[in-house]
Amino acid sequence: MVKYFLGQSVLRSSWDQVFAAFWQRYPNPYSKHVLTEDIVHREVTPDQKLLSRRLLTKTNRMPRWAERLFPANVAHSVYILEDSIVDPQNQTMTTFTWNINHARLMVVEERCVYCVNSDNNGWTEIRREAWVSSSLFGVSRAVQEFGLARFKSNVTKTMKGFEYILAKLQGEAPSKTLVETAKEAKEKAKETALAATEKAKDLANKAATKQQQQQQLV
Repeated sequence: MVKYFLGQSVLRSSWDQVFAAFWQRYPNPYSKHVLTEDIVHREVTPDQKLLSRRLLTKTNRMPRWAERLFPANVAHSVYILEDSIVDPQNQTMTTFTWNINHARLMVVEERCVYCVNSDNNGWTEIRREAWVSSSLFGVSRAVQEFGLARFKSNVTKTMKGFEYILAKLQGEAPSKTLVETAKEAKEKAKETALAATEKAKDLANKAATKQQQQQQLV
């Protein structure tokens, strides 16, 4: 049995902008699980379509129960092949991705189609399909459930990363990540606490000086 995912997302940027951002997505604050990316093949077909193949390396942290099934020396990185077909005339880009190691544990295959949004030609629509399968006897269902949940989580990160890169390319200030916001809030709290401490010290010193002066008058 295979777990199936079907989803649709919209980026509020033109197809040309999304196409340009696609090749510049990494690194971004939401893609820390992506370690490397390399183009291994690229060609332009006679009908002016761009064909590319990329090899990506991503971290692949297993759930604890799955780690017990595999020896400690099993690689914790997953290698992913990504084939893409870009049709600039029809403004479509289709990508196919799948993992080439850890296939016994789980295989995740994804197909995405990027096209002009039908309601707003200044936006880009992403139609996403995925298939999650496992050949592990006895636990394949649990592995597939885990794989589907992780895939959905990664889709959210992918979209946030896309929006971040698009904002940078368009000269806008990218929205801050939760980590950055929390860090800024922590620094501001420190500054506020330090200022309050200094003010308290100053008031204490002034009070002590005034008390000394009063004692001298007595």
